Amino acid sequence: MNENTILIPGFDRPVSRVALGTWAIGGWMWGGPDDDNAVRTIHRALDEGVDLIDTAPVYGFGHSEEVVGRALAEKPHRARIATKLALDWNDDHQPFRNSSPARIRKEVEDSLRRLRVETIDLEQVHWPDPNTPIDETARELQKLHKEGKIRALGVSNYSPEQMDIFREVAPLASVQSPYNLFEREIEKDVLPYAKTHKLVTLAYGPLCRGLLTGKMTADKTFPESDLRSGDPKFQKEHFKDYLAAVDELKTIADRHGKSLMVLAIRWVLDQGPTIALWGARKPEQIDGVADVFGWQLTDQDRKDIDAILERHVPTPISPAFMAPPARKSGEKTSR
Repeated sequence: MNENTILIPGFDRPVSRVALGTWAIGGWMWGGPDDDNAVRTIHRALDEGVDLIDTAPVYGFGHSEEVVGRALAEKPHRARIATKLALDWNDDHQPFRNSSPARIRKEVEDSLRRLRVETIDLEQVHWPDPNTPIDETARELQKLHKEGKIRALGVSNYSPEQMDIFREVAPLASVQSPYNLFEREIEKDVLPYAKTHKLVTLAYGPLCRGLLTGKMTADKTFPESDLRSGDPKFQKEHFKDYLAAVDELKTIADRHGKSLMVLAIRWVLDQGPTIALWGARKPEQIDGVADVFGWQLTDQDRKDIDAILERHVPTPISPAFMAPPARKSGEKTSR
């Protein structure tokens, strides 16, 4: 193992600290799918040494998992797959939380089929379900773990208190949370908890939904089908402040001869036992992965970054807008 890789508890070998995020590949909330391009993107990631693929059933309502399964079946690889469960949806494709034991078992079976594998490497509870006791969720996952259908267990968007309850019933290997230069709430609780309990943190949204690519301009707009149309950061009154911060952050990247995108990923990796999820849906969007490794930010870089953020975004906007609702009493599912 080197600084480019990390061992997730329960895995038989380390995986790359940059993982491929496949939410956009599913198409839903990202302008629709493009399967052939998606397959080429996954193959390009494998060629670049990215050997952890993160997906979920709700990404395109099964479509992302199917594309991942197809891509990995078409190319020799050593990739590990991380997927999720506990987001259900109705006939209108409106997601809601559901981590009932019956739902969990069905989701695991569905994911195994779509991914074309016999064992899920990392199965994560996508969001905590207030209508299902956490210990019930953990107990069912532990059963599936013992049956050999899951290699390791993780949670996503859980608080330390919720992880404590989970860990009383089943071993926990990882936690996945939103984390990037602009969204740093987990530094108060989740990240210290993960370090204390030797959990690997999977950081989703490390590029803050494209803001930290450095390619957006003030006239950029998003259709209603795009997730960012509902993100307050991308609304006119806030967008200009974030873009001003982006412009200054580019000067830090320039010190190292790197792109802003690479700087943003490197910053996440420098925060501890972390994996950054690099979202992509086109092969060219993989460019830059290799540039993430072999260097680190200096203490002065970090101080300058914090000063830039304090100057332009002193009150950062939470990513809480992404949280799906709890299921309603008697709500029917689409499957």
